[in-house]
Amino acid sequence: MLYLVATPIGNLGDLSPRAVETLEAADVIYCEDTRHTGILLNHFQIKKPTRSLHTHNERERTEEVIAALKEGKTVAYVSDAGMPGVSDPGAMLVDACAREGLPCTVIPGASAVLMSAVLSGLPAQPFTFVGFLPREAKPRREALDAIAPIRHQVLLYESPHRVQATLKDLLDRFGDGPAAVLRELTKKFETVVRGTLSELIERFSEEPKGECVIAFLPGQKAEESAPDLDETLSALLKTESVKDAAAIAAERLHLPKKEVYRRALELKDF
Repeated sequence: MLYLVATPIGNLGDLSPRAVETLEAADVIYCEDTRHTGILLNHFQIKKPTRSLHTHNERERTEEVIAALKEGKTVAYVSDAGMPGVSDPGAMLVDACAREGLPCTVIPGASAVLMSAVLSGLPAQPFTFVGFLPREAKPRREALDAIAPIRHQVLLYESPHRVQATLKDLLDRFGDGPAAVLRELTKKFETVVRGTLSELIERFSEEPKGECVIAFLPGQKAEESAPDLDETLSALLKTESVKDAAAIAAERLHLPKKEVYRRALELKDF
């Protein structure tokens, strides 16, 4: 059997008794970082061999795991924190087990996504989790475009030194809607800051500590203003260039300039 074991995201007390029993019973524990997992195993006095399985060797190590399972061994896999397969390696292992007809299950536990969906203060059903946004400009823009039609809570992960930049991107793309930044979850200095995107940008003018989750409601302001925007742009485009029409409309309707310019291009082409 392959066990994907959820591990604490900050508080070691969140490792369940079932998870401890599973790790103790495993013949080998594969992990994202053997040093990081070593701290966890030492805390619970678990003495088992460990092998690395991370993004850069996932395919090779997956073949090893499948071979071990076919030999009748019990294998556990843990990522550095939280649930394997959620913004961490793990999905390839499950897929390989499914293809080979080998048994696989999950030992549930701490999840930053679920915790944030509830703590954000935004409606938690439904919600969409998108992981980390791409860093490169074009893929990042495409990812934001894919989020635009969503009309419920969206959650993403972000490193502390990029939190403010990402909040600015969200404000520029979706307008000044409700949001929350959650950091240091389950730890002593756990913090949840709620407000509008513009308020959060001001609040996080200084880089926070620890990995963060950003929760927000996309597109509401843009959706509510769409009819007025189209009417305003259509009228302006009769006499103004796309650039000037977009600038005037953005100022009149208090909307992000990039968003208005994008819509002006669409109307012009149409």
